[in-house]
Amino acid sequence: MIGWEDVYKVVAAMAPLYFALILGYGSVKWWKIFSTQQCDAINKLVCYFTLPLFTFEFTSHIDPFHLNFPFIAADAIGKLIIVLVLAFWTKCTTKGSYCWSITSFSLSTLTNALVIGVPLAKVMYGEMAVDLVVQGSVVQAIVWLTTLLFVLELRRTGLDLVAAGDSSGSVSDEKTVQVGGEGEKDLEGEGMEGEERRSSSKSRRPSLKPLMKKVWVKLAGNPNSYACTIGFAWAFVAKRWDVEMPSIMEGSILIMSKAGTGTAMFNLGIFMALQEKLIACGPTLTIVGMVLKFIAGPAAMAIGSVAMGLHGDVLRVAIIQAAVPQSITSFIYAKEYGLHADVLSTAVIFGAIVSLPVLVAYYAALEFIVH
Repeated sequence: MIGWEDVYKVVAAMAPLYFALILGYGSVKWWKIFSTQQCDAINKLVCYFTLPLFTFEFTSHIDPFHLNFPFIAADAIGKLIIVLVLAFWTKCTTKGSYCWSITSFSLSTLTNALVIGVPLAKVMYGEMAVDLVVQGSVVQAIVWLTTLLFVLELRRTGLDLVAAGDSSGSVSDEKTVQVGGEGEKDLEGEGMEGEERRSSSKSRRPSLKPLMKKVWVKLAGNPNSYACTIGFAWAFVAKRWDVEMPSIMEGSILIMSKAGTGTAMFNLGIFMALQEKLIACGPTLTIVGMVLKFIAGPAAMAIGSVAMGLHGDVLRVAIIQAAVPQSITSFIYAKEYGLHADVLSTAVIFGAIVSLPVLVAYYAALEFIVH
């Protein structure tokens, strides 16, 4: 069972994050150091420099020859379950939304495993659990965060192309048209008015070829889209042929990557300071976000784990790591691409605050349920 000393270790690992967050918040709210334009520049610094180098650095140290493939497959099944549920919600219900499906996927599946999950896993189940959490983080960076980046770029590029093709410019607002978002508050309606809105939206959608071409060009210029892949490729070479990274290269990467988490939390504090309310998205969306994070995500992971035959501590780790608080990276992407950054910021902050008692409750419950 977790003791007070173990709880202190977890809190001690999380405290520096909030120190950086408070500094970012105070720099705008109290000390008025940064302007709005400068805040946007800081977000770009995090998104295009410190974050990709941080991702490359931790990915490059994994051992690709000793991965727990049933664990990784269970994680993939859990995430695909969420994708299928959201796809059904988007296509088959009047409340369904392409944009909210993207955000809901982030809320229910993407975790801050390296910062919070690793120290928590270590005090709960030891080094075995740490190794599993790191493996899950690498797969998240390579597959799921890259996929998130792709759909966000697809959405923004589609909106840009539609806006450029409309002489009045009235469709540049995402409330007017969403790429693939037939279920959107703007396309709802009854009778002929609703049909006209849907028809207008479809007619304004860009053709697939120019859309995909522009998306791939933009992704090629975004280091986040390939930092994790290059890091994993280096890990494969290093472990296969026992090669060490040249010290000059490793030092150049480390000097920026070590700033990754700190600058991300600092940027989150800045975003909070720019909002009218501390809980930017309001209580209702906050509750929805917590349900997705702490209930829907672990439930989907439990189904995937049982399907892959996981048992014992591996099954416990799989479920608990799915309930780890929101990924900071998902907030950075949401802010950069202008999609529900208020919801993601609240999920990161509030999720980290309530995560400790929730995760300890999961730990205690799984000790009795899982054998």
